[in-house]
Amino acid sequence: MKSKTYTVDENMIKFSSILDDKTNNGFVIVERNDTLPYAVLMKQKQKVNHVFNFCIFCATLGLWSIAWIYITQVSSKAKKILVAIDEDGNAFEENCYMG
Repeated sequence: MKSKTYTVDENMIKFSSILDDKTNNGFVIVERNDTLPYAVLMKQKQKVNHVFNFCIFCATLGLWSIAWIYITQVSSKAKKILVAIDEDGNAFEENCYMG
């Protein structure tokens, strides 16, 4: 049976590594609580270069339109997520509502 402090330290290491991965992918920590462990992260909206996408659209005879719509509607939006470790030591991630 593992001791409680060993498990807590192991969970904090796992939590910190998840946060490091997310911050390397462009997320910024908005709120962090190490006692529960959870963090709210946010990724800013990205600007879409429509002139460049239109040139690719013309060069591919319209096939690029699917990717262009995806980039415009999904990838360029701001994202806010909650990353936490539950009491069993499992990491989970949920999307937060952005109003």
